[in-house]
Amino acid sequence: MSARWLCGAIEQGSSVNACSKRLCNKASSHLRKGLADEIRVKGKKGIFWMGLAMEVSSRLWLAGVVQTSRDHVLADRLLQQVRRCACGASRLLICVDGWAAYPNAILRAFVEQVSESIQTGKQQMQVWSHLVIGQVIKTQKKHRLVSVKHTLLRGDEQGLKQALEQSRGGTQINTAYIERLNGTVRERLASLTRKCRHASQRLSAFQWGMYLIGCTYNLCWPHQELSKKEHAGYACTPAMASGLTTHIWSLQELLLHKVPPHVLLKAREAEQHSLVAPPDKTDKPKRAGGGVSPYYRILLKMKEEKARRQFDAV
Repeated sequence: MSARWLCGAIEQGSSVNACSKRLCNKASSHLRKGLADEIRVKGKKGIFWMGLAMEVSSRLWLAGVVQTSRDHVLADRLLQQVRRCACGASRLLICVDGWAAYPNAILRAFVEQVSESIQTGKQQMQVWSHLVIGQVIKTQKKHRLVSVKHTLLRGDEQGLKQALEQSRGGTQINTAYIERLNGTVRERLASLTRKCRHASQRLSAFQWGMYLIGCTYNLCWPHQELSKKEHAGYACTPAMASGLTTHIWSLQELLLHKVPPHVLLKAREAEQHSLVAPPDKTDKPKRAGGGVSPYYRILLKMKEEKARRQFDAV
């Protein structure tokens, strides 16, 4: 397998992934429960972080982000991609782990403009009324699981119960499915194995590898659980379960699929638009007199430049 062929295959996987996200808007009414998690990746030149998101009922891989740092920008970029896949969802449950950046990132991603009144015509930002957020906090001691705490951060118990029943995602808040997807990605992408001699040097290698594995996972590989009688009853991929396609794709079909250029352009524009989330007012440094510090704009500009450099490196 030549390096040139592999680069072309990976670039094609990235293009098909952008097209799949665009098609997700048509099937977003079936999106009930989403999970998000991150993987610590060890490369030859440092540590990288890969964020992944999936939909539970169809096991569809929704989004993925790779960065050099594990900060709020990683969570914002990941959740913004999930937001674009869930435009038509009537009720949405998002479950995450105990990372503190997730709750605020979810709220920043799932906001929309609403009018206060017809007379004034003023617009204000409001979080989705049908959004339910759950968090699982696991406590370990000496590398052993001690306790698991399930917390409902937003929404009511009735909405949580309905979302769990519709998604067939268990009887309580959990992140088991995304952790299983993390194991699948680690198993099928050689550079993600914990101890190996083929670790990648560049961030782009992890990014393109994630796209290639994610697209083949969605379109080419029948899912064992979805193929059981309780679900489809026949060989079924996550893309088939979500209504994005009606057959199992071959690798040849995936690599030869032609993606319109405007789809790739819109996907990149949307990624750049949601790259830096607006900072919270409580994060602004204060003067001694109570006003905003003059160094705040400099600090904000440095954060934006850092986020853009991370995005351009991808």
